[in-house]
Amino acid sequence: MAKKSSDSNRDIRYDRKSFLKFALPSLLGLILFVIPLPYNGDFTIGVGRMADLFRESFGDILPGLMTVVVILSAVLSLFASFAKPKFVMEQPFLKNLLAVGPLWLISRVLGAIFIFLTFYEIGPDFITSGATGGTILYELLPTLATWFFFAGFLLPLLLDFGAMDYLGTLIRKFMRPLFRVPGRSAIDGIASWIGSGPVGVVLTDKQYQSRFYTAQEASIISVCFSIVSLPFAVVVAQFLELQHVFLQFYFTISFASFIAALILPRIPPLTKKSQDYFEGGEKNINEEVPGDRSLHNWAVEKGILRAKEANGATGVGVDGTKTVIDIYLSLMPLVMAWGTLSLIIVEHTPIFTWISYPLIPVLNLLQIPGAEVAAPAVVVGFADMFLPSILVSNLEYEITRFIIGAMSFTQLIYLSETGAVILKSKIPMNLLDLFIIFLQRTIITLPIVTLIAHLIY
Repeated sequence: MAKKSSDSNRDIRYDRKSFLKFALPSLLGLILFVIPLPYNGDFTIGVGRMADLFRESFGDILPGLMTVVVILSAVLSLFASFAKPKFVMEQPFLKNLLAVGPLWLISRVLGAIFIFLTFYEIGPDFITSGATGGTILYELLPTLATWFFFAGFLLPLLLDFGAMDYLGTLIRKFMRPLFRVPGRSAIDGIASWIGSGPVGVVLTDKQYQSRFYTAQEASIISVCFSIVSLPFAVVVAQFLELQHVFLQFYFTISFASFIAALILPRIPPLTKKSQDYFEGGEKNINEEVPGDRSLHNWAVEKGILRAKEANGATGVGVDGTKTVIDIYLSLMPLVMAWGTLSLIIVEHTPIFTWISYPLIPVLNLLQIPGAEVAAPAVVVGFADMFLPSILVSNLEYEITRFIIGAMSFTQLIYLSETGAVILKSKIPMNLLDLFIIFLQRTIITLPIVTLIAHLIY
């Protein structure tokens, strides 16, 4: 039997078919992106396991495939930017993808040069070595390629069939006062926490462009909730020989990140971001519950209404294909270019060491052993999140390894991956914003992490 309910704006009717169109894809989306699943004594999410299986089967060909993709991106972008062919300029998708501005064009060309030299092992060693270009090509790009391939096609299950509307309505009363964001943003954070930070940013960007978030809300979510995943925390803990205190390690990361997420939305630069929706359009979100309705019933109705508007399988497939093409041709060259440049600066210049000198007395004041080694590790995380752990991996002081390992997560912004994804997105965050927020997160979370570490040790 059909169910009927109404508010001042609309008369809502739904039957079992409508409910199932909301419930089944949404449940599958939650299983794939949000719900942690046990595997081999660890936890992952469905998309993560799919990505792992794909990488195990086809991992050897991924560096070559990414080399083709990045070079193709540069060639097509040069052609589109200078020749301006009619078939590109008249198609909004192709125009936005290929006819890019000078900074992005230079980045794509630089990424193509770096990846060509690295793949064929020619040119200067400081570009092609395993510590610089090799790290990006053979470790980072294959991981991103597999995650984004599956996420690009499967994210509509989470976005388009009502899961975020349902859960967002349920938890809005907690998210809005604490973090100044809609309830649905909790899904972005969970997708990052269990699965992948960059996937969380992509999810946020899509929600922003669909006008579910304001510019300020999207900015807050991208730099407060896109934390590196739980499975990778296990990897870092093992690398730093902290397995025996992993629960304390991850609690420290979570607690410090929670405090940072409370503070950052209340200070510049996030408070300076616009309250407007994407391109000045009307908002596409309403999590308010009418006074005559129960919270759960209203959440279900919001989910069903969203599912009714969802495209069919063909439309979802087309949108997914466009998403994957966009990520591969626009993001991968940026990661190759900026990631390699960042690692070159870290490995072959003293810049980060110089920057870290003022930190040494601060670390001594906090009674962190090995401050001279730890100080560069605190600032180098802006380039890549794994570098801090590498710098202190041989340090004899376990408390310092604990602090630096946790800080590499709580700082959250690093150019080789999450930073590049944010900058490539439509979210209004520039490089200076990201650097300021990196420093803010460092200032906020370092004392918290250090205090907890001293309690443990």
